[in-house]
Amino acid sequence: MSEQEARAGDEPGQTLQGLLDILNLEQIEVNIFRGRSPDGGPQRIFGGQVAGQALVAAGRTVPVDRAVHSLHAYFIRPGDPSVPIVYQVDRVRDGRSFTTRRVTAIQHGKAIFTLSASFHHSEPGLTHQGAMPEVPAPDELPSMRERLFTAFGKVPRFASWHPIEIRPVGALSFEAERNPSLSTTDNLVWLKADGKLPEDPLLHVCLMTYASDMTLLDTVLLAHGRSFSGISMASLDHAMWFHRPFRADEWLLYAQETPVSGGARGLARGLVFTQSGELVCSVVQEGLIRVVDESPGTTGTG
Repeated sequence: MSEQEARAGDEPGQTLQGLLDILNLEQIEVNIFRGRSPDGGPQRIFGGQVAGQALVAAGRTVPVDRAVHSLHAYFIRPGDPSVPIVYQVDRVRDGRSFTTRRVTAIQHGKAIFTLSASFHHSEPGLTHQGAMPEVPAPDELPSMRERLFTAFGKVPRFASWHPIEIRPVGALSFEAERNPSLSTTDNLVWLKADGKLPEDPLLHVCLMTYASDMTLLDTVLLAHGRSFSGISMASLDHAMWFHRPFRADEWLLYAQETPVSGGARGLARGLVFTQSGELVCSVVQEGLIRVVDESPGTTGTG
């Protein structure tokens, strides 16, 4: 079954060009930007979207020769996709080597999200990295949409509206729910934008920021043999470090694992590698993992 067949019969999803349009913020003042949400998306704004847009806003106020090397963000309130988001950028510091920006996303007069990002003028230094896990190549694996279609005869809406192709290496959470022996604290997926992107380095980083929020909390569910059914989930905070340039329209291995969960919160970490084995990005996220139904479901379609 092809990726196109797996999409057949789904509600229309967001195209890659549509996502690029979402990330192309409107500048309404020197340090103020306005973003919107896609039509037909989730009932509340996807966390990766507001994080990606906030990073765009920060990057628009920084010289092009300074690349983002880290970001730290908090998700404060659920976002309303029916109204625009205003991004206010605070130019915290412009140093000789580093530039710091703080961004606040506002809706209905209240902050829904904050992000601090640091940008660095490239310079030489000591270099090392950890090894990339040994996994099958992405071309040897079916996509997440294909696997969901095979299991349920359709692609659930949460997996069909975004233009990021994901190819899981191991079990999905609904599979571990049906077969507890598949439960694991590791979650490896290949991912990339579903189409060719422009050359803008900031755009590739923002696309990875968007995609990084898609599967991290599912790692916590996978460890417990649970799917989205009967679970209330939300991103709480998110941190990323960018080590080397990369392209978000080429396959990236997102090697995720969860070291701990408790108190209705779960922590997940991820390392992002290119196909050639370069470690390009590190991610950490804590999220709300609240059980609202003690009896696990069997569909996993949330």
